[in-house]
Amino acid sequence: MNSDSWKRIIFILFCVVLAGVSALVGALAGGVAVYTAIRQSPAEAAQAFASPQIKSTDQTNTLITSSTEIETAITGAVEKVGPAVVTVVGKIQARSGFFGIPLEQEVSGSGVIISPDGYILTNNHVIDGVTEVFVILADGTELEAEIVGTEAFADLAILKANGDMPAVATLGNSDALKVGETVIAIGSPLGEFKNTVTVGVISAIGRALDTGLGYQMEDLLQTDAAINQGNSGGPLVNLAGEVIGINTLIVRGSTGSTIAEGLGFAIPINSARVIAEQIIEKGFFARPFLGIRWQLVSPQIALSYGLSTEYGAYITEIIPGSPAEAGGLQVGDIIIRIGEKTVDENNSFVNALFAYQPGDTVDVAVMRGDDEVILEVTLGEMKR
Repeated sequence: MNSDSWKRIIFILFCVVLAGVSALVGALAGGVAVYTAIRQSPAEAAQAFASPQIKSTDQTNTLITSSTEIETAITGAVEKVGPAVVTVVGKIQARSGFFGIPLEQEVSGSGVIISPDGYILTNNHVIDGVTEVFVILADGTELEAEIVGTEAFADLAILKANGDMPAVATLGNSDALKVGETVIAIGSPLGEFKNTVTVGVISAIGRALDTGLGYQMEDLLQTDAAINQGNSGGPLVNLAGEVIGINTLIVRGSTGSTIAEGLGFAIPINSARVIAEQIIEKGFFARPFLGIRWQLVSPQIALSYGLSTEYGAYITEIIPGSPAEAGGLQVGDIIIRIGEKTVDENNSFVNALFAYQPGDTVDVAVMRGDDEVILEVTLGEMKR
């Protein structure tokens, strides 16, 4: 062989040896990584092999978030709040059959313990019309309870259970919520699946829904966390394990080709807290009282009766001695504004009135015939 042939052979042998050394080094590095992971705790090992973490581009304030951290936060929140969640069971008197034979039926919902004294926050519609009520704790213990007070317009009620409370929920700050924030719903769907946990996000804040009873529920939290019948009254919880809402209703169904799913709503805990504290203290929540009987004015009614405004509250009766009488309102007046709140297609009379507190003095604008009249009225207190 000539010298060039020997050089080629030596070069090939060198490459083979180098490749072998590289493979050996890689194997040793992998073995060290596996050995290190085995010596770690299970959580640390899982974190070591997790998918790449998401980091912010701000080098001065790096945010590290992983699926493991989120799952840990969820389980921690559930462990913190879960023992304070109860199933609320009420008995109502119904009639069945051709002869209307009395029949006792059970209705159920959820609730959350907010005081070591046994006070429980739930929905008004869960216990509306019941003759008896009791609660079932997370461990299955049944406790007798009584209704302390209700607030129908906010769909809230306070119960008091007799016995030892296993836990008390921490109430958070619903004003600090952000759209997209992870939340957890806990409750007893269908009354059967106690302390069921579902997870979603805050889909929107400040929602308003028409109740069909002449007023809207306002400032609601919207979430896509699964809420089913029986979840009503249960807590909506943030990742810190704080109650930030009380689940109240869902919108579900279809109209033609449109299907509604993942539309759940909750009462912000800041609003619920104020109502709950007053009910516990007084036994009721005070709403402003005007003292009238009224009928809704809509564009159709205005057209049919030749009224001077398309929206408002037509006064059919003035209660003697009421703030309305003292303020000079008359039968036949149509209330079109209370204070700064106009009564229109987006704002009902009840919502305009409830924007104020008992004792507030407000201007009430009415249509009296074709004339707009402004009267000063000091609102009274309505006890429910």
